Amino acid sequence: MKELSLHILDIMQNSIVAGADRISLTLVEDSHADLLSFRIEDNGKGMPKEMVQSVMNPFVTGRTTRRVGLGIPLLKAAAELTGGGISLSSREGEGTVIEARFGLSHIDRQPLGDMAGTMLGILTSYEDIVFIYTHRVDEQEYTLNTQEMRDILGDVSFSQPEVMLWLSEYLNENETALYQK
Repeated sequence: MKELSLHILDIMQNSIVAGADRISLTLVEDSHADLLSFRIEDNGKGMPKEMVQSVMNPFVTGRTTRRVGLGIPLLKAAAELTGGGISLSSREGEGTVIEARFGLSHIDRQPLGDMAGTMLGILTSYEDIVFIYTHRVDEQEYTLNTQEMRDILGDVSFSQPEVMLWLSEYLNENETALYQK
């Protein structure tokens, strides 16, 4: 994967496959600590201890459609290449938490990518899931909570053209504002 946003999308899709109906993503860019990190927490079915211990192995996957699972091993390699790493904890019946840390200014760190586009795609594709997305850049921060949006919109679909346009503009404006001092 060429961008961190694609790793994030992959992990969130794993959460969806695991039956999560609530997924929280916290993305932090801290120039003072020279750290880019993200944490994805879900309430899916979780993993048995044996799976947690072996999930970094590319030849271990919970999928039945193929025998190789490269998402987490590739994420781990990308993080370690920048002096960072990943941690994963999971409890059966409760959910999973994965955290990844990268050297923010490291020359080998993959670009973050299009977080607004990534989030727009997942939010409009999985409307029954509550997503809480927080993005912080140093002292600037914003949070999007789809439950709050659902409370306002009622049964109106996020993929309605007017709603999708508003959501796209909201994400893009907030992502841009994070980098303005």
